[in-house]
Amino acid sequence: MSLLKFLGFGEAEPSDVERDTETVHRIVNELEQLDPDKARYLAAFAYVLGRVAHADQCFSDEEVAVMTRFVLELGHIPEAQAVLVVKIARSQNELFGSTEDFLVTRQFKEMSTEAQRRELLDCLFAVSAADDSISSAEENRIRQTASELGIDRVEFTKARAAYSDKREVIQAFRKSVG
Repeated sequence: MSLLKFLGFGEAEPSDVERDTETVHRIVNELEQLDPDKARYLAAFAYVLGRVAHADQCFSDEEVAVMTRFVLELGHIPEAQAVLVVKIARSQNELFGSTEDFLVTRQFKEMSTEAQRRELLDCLFAVSAADDSISSAEENRIRQTASELGIDRVEFTKARAAYSDKREVIQAFRKSVG
């Protein structure tokens, strides 16, 4: 807080609702019956999943299915709501991805614990591997997202190791050797 704000001058700190990006706000509105903090968390979570799924400029059916499963399981919401959340997150990624990516990821970082951020990292790899291949674009997007979430290189490398056989670079190497 700035000294001027502390002394009662200047604008007040924005509320969570005022800080919401358009993406988060739109999804939260669709989840009105949920606790607002839980809805905000799910909105940001789904958007970041979509950010990685869309790194190669398309969403495969497999990626969308995995995104929906994670939102359903981690959000403990009905399937119809999970489908809607993913659909909106997907749409927002296609429309506003370049402008919202960092903002939504930063918002997720602010509202999550370290364990939740590591869980999201694992989910990012699972989504990108859903079609049996992690492209270089997807891997770079995951690396960038992990950095924005404050996840260090060691944790990133551990998470990536579980999906080594799905990485395009590894698959290409194996084909060239074998």
